[in-house]
Amino acid sequence: MSILSFARIVLPSLLAVSAFGIASPAGADTPRDASVQQMVDKGIEFLKTRGQSVDGSFSRESGSAVTSLCVAAILKNRPEAKNDPAIKKALAFIESNVRGDGGIYAEGSKHMNYETCIATTALVEANQDGKYDSVLARAKVFIKGLQWDESEGITKDDPAYGGAGYGSHSRPDLSNTSFMIDALRNMGDGADDAAIQKALMFVVRSQNLAGEGNDTEHADDVNDGGFYYTPAAGGTSQAGETESGGLRSYASMTYAGLKSMIFAGLAPDDPRVEAAMSFIRKNYSLESNPGMGMAGLYYYYHTFAKALNIAGIEVLDDAEGNSHVWRDDLVATLAAAQAADGSWTNVASDRWMEGNPNLVTAYALLSLAYCK
Repeated sequence: MSILSFARIVLPSLLAVSAFGIASPAGADTPRDASVQQMVDKGIEFLKTRGQSVDGSFSRESGSAVTSLCVAAILKNRPEAKNDPAIKKALAFIESNVRGDGGIYAEGSKHMNYETCIATTALVEANQDGKYDSVLARAKVFIKGLQWDESEGITKDDPAYGGAGYGSHSRPDLSNTSFMIDALRNMGDGADDAAIQKALMFVVRSQNLAGEGNDTEHADDVNDGGFYYTPAAGGTSQAGETESGGLRSYASMTYAGLKSMIFAGLAPDDPRVEAAMSFIRKNYSLESNPGMGMAGLYYYYHTFAKALNIAGIEVLDDAEGNSHVWRDDLVATLAAAQAADGSWTNVASDRWMEGNPNLVTAYALLSLAYCK
């Protein structure tokens, strides 16, 4: 099935067309934009007045990670805020976590890849007059050094090959690998970069799709085109296993897999992309993170928005043939969930820190940045 059979194409004037679908009308000023701006203003105000500590950090216990996410979320919505005092203080905190090895992480951190990748996203957004060029260049070398490849003593036959983990020498996973790919692309590496192509091998081994690169033991057990957490170390899915040992797909990893494949240069008609889109079509929902229920809901919203934006998809038909303007759906969902103080929190599940309003508000703001 072609991806374009369910990503509806409408071509009014002033539309920017992509290979995957269509972008929003150029210069559009819509009720959705007004709703987004209202939510963004309240969310940023919460972070600046109630979320930030006196040392400039947001949730310091997370190292530099949540601070970096908050900075990126604010600047993606307000690029002109680079010189805002709150942003300057947060950037100073991130800079205090720059290490001699080029990484950007808290002392003693077990999440070096995650923290560094997220920090580079913030620093790319904040970079002015080359201020962070050197820090970013060293961070790129550090991130590539953490990738599981020949330097780790493994070959391309190993399911861990090409992946990235938290950085504590535990097995790699799709979430960290997608953060790595995002970071490398943000810092200017193209789809043909060697590290990104190695990462693609790990990504496709994380997809439930037989015969298209997933050569793991249970590649054809589920075969629904979705993605799971990791094929390494025997394989793990946060959504659990089938009775025969297959790893169940779930939505947040599927969107992470989709955007990673696009960033690695796969075309819309590639069977792996089409299979991922088939899973997305069959499991379209903003009421939960399909396959995981309410766990990781706002991480899901962010990957959902970023992946569909990168794919250029404006309207998506679900398995029943219902058409969804996904940006409208997401804006309405986030509007209903925003607290009176401007924050968001996953009230149904605090798994993966989603009881933390700084983290969840950052995810929501990042999601909204793709809805304008």
